[in-house]
Parts: sequence; structure tokens; C-alpha cells
Amino acid sequence: MFRPIVIGDGCWIGANVTILPGVTIGRGTVVGAGSVVVKDLDANSVYVGNPARKIRQLEG
Repeated sequence: MFRPIVIGDGCWIGANVTILPGVTIGRGTVVGAGSVVVKDLDANSVYVGNPARKIRQLEG
């Protein structure tokens, strides 16, 4: 079944990132290269890894 991926304004998605269907990435979020996004990501945060996990909250 089709589930859209939503990417907020001002996001930065690194190279070779995999984003699974139905995920929402919050505004201003950074996703590190090679990460696998399996769940919704908070706004203004940095995520890395497999599965992607939050390592820092950004100001803004």
C-alpha cells in the first residue's frame, strides 16, 4: 500500500539515506549519510545510524 514520505522545509538529507514509506521528517532536520529512517523524526534535530537515532537537538 502507498504511504507518502513528508520532508519538512530546510531539511538536509545526506547521501545514500533510505527513508521508509509513511515517514515524516520534521522541519530543519539533518539526516546523516547512510542512515536508515524507519520512524518519524523530530524537527530541528540531527539523526544518524541504522536505524536513525537522534544525537543532537538544533537551535531554532
